[in-house]
Amino acid sequence: MALAPNMSLRSSRMRAAAAGWLLVPIIGLLVACGQKPAGQAAAQGPAAPPPPEVGVVVIKPGPVGLMVDLPGRLEASRVAEVRARVAGILEKRLFEEGSDVKAGQPLFQIDAAPYEATVASARASIARAQANLTQATAQARRYKPLLAANAVSRQDYDNAVAAEKLAEADVAVAKANLQTSLINLGYASVTAPIAGRIGRALVTEGALVGQGEVTQLAVVQQIDPMYVNFTQSTAEVLRLRRAFEDGSLKRASDAEGALVHVVLEDGTVYDKPGKLLFADLTVDPTSGQVTLRAQIPNEQHVLLPGMYVRVRFEQAQATHGILLPQQAVTRSGTGDTVMVVAPDGKVTPRHVRLGPAQGSDWVVFEGLSEGEQVIVDGFQKMRPNAPVKPVPWKRPAANGGAASAKRADGTANGKDSAAAGKTGNVAAGPGADGSQK
Repeated sequence: MALAPNMSLRSSRMRAAAAGWLLVPIIGLLVACGQKPAGQAAAQGPAAPPPPEVGVVVIKPGPVGLMVDLPGRLEASRVAEVRARVAGILEKRLFEEGSDVKAGQPLFQIDAAPYEATVASARASIARAQANLTQATAQARRYKPLLAANAVSRQDYDNAVAAEKLAEADVAVAKANLQTSLINLGYASVTAPIAGRIGRALVTEGALVGQGEVTQLAVVQQIDPMYVNFTQSTAEVLRLRRAFEDGSLKRASDAEGALVHVVLEDGTVYDKPGKLLFADLTVDPTSGQVTLRAQIPNEQHVLLPGMYVRVRFEQAQATHGILLPQQAVTRSGTGDTVMVVAPDGKVTPRHVRLGPAQGSDWVVFEGLSEGEQVIVDGFQKMRPNAPVKPVPWKRPAANGGAASAKRADGTANGKDSAAAGKTGNVAAGPGADGSQK
């Protein structure tokens, strides 16, 4: 009976040893299968996550048209104020307000009775002057042979010749008076000086016009074509000239560079391009601006005088410019920077020199090289000193703004391709269609 505890202890040790021998093949099996024991796996920590994806565009330098966007006002190409040139009572208005009129079309009728009487009096004066001329001519002819026979004195003959000349002058004066009377009679019928659209009548029937001053009756404006006047600062003009001189920019081609596009107040682009006419030589001393003028076709009369618009046209070309989406650029007081994906997948900042904005893009002059990948989207996913996975960035579809957003290949949609001008090669995702090249 005293040996029972020892036997029990020995039995427990044998069972533990048997269990240990059983664990050895199980651990070996796990190692062979590539699995680690639970305690060992916990000691090494969780697996590293994959690098985050960021949207990038690949830099492709090329010729880029530099578009300028300037404020302007529309103006009728011809404006004529219809005024009363003779005094009288306005009897009739012969046009519909707001209608199109032709040059020479009667617009108003002024009481013509006084001017008709003046014409009749002028004709009577001509008849009297011609009668006096006939009498003076006959007398001079009679005195001529008598002078040869010494029947009349030389003084009498000279007086007869002078009387004939005076009668001829009186006839000429009477004819001139008749012509003046006929002109005033014609002014009683007020006609359109130019073809165009007439506004409202500024006077009504029964009004006394032209008495002491030239009364304005209406305004006729020719609105096809239209002029648009806009201004540009002299600083921009000088900077552009220096760029032309040092070769960093070249002048826009004659065919495309003179085209002007008008952006209306509601943000839509007018579908008829115009032509740049001239730039004024005089600088406004109060604003330091130079005035430019363009001519815009207006067959449908969509454009109206006095409308505020924005003028967009290509003023120059950058031979090795880059178009980069604006959201890829960070602007600060220390300069403009972009994030570039290095070959090892790390992200590095890069300082760039920007030009003017082109719609939703910046024109980049310096700081980037061909083939580099610039991050446009996914900044919030990046971690310091951690690699990223670049994927092609796709430009969002346009939603009906003033100018459609360009696609990833740098072209524009619809009418906005003309408004955007020649943009050359734009920075695009790896493959303009989104595929990796």
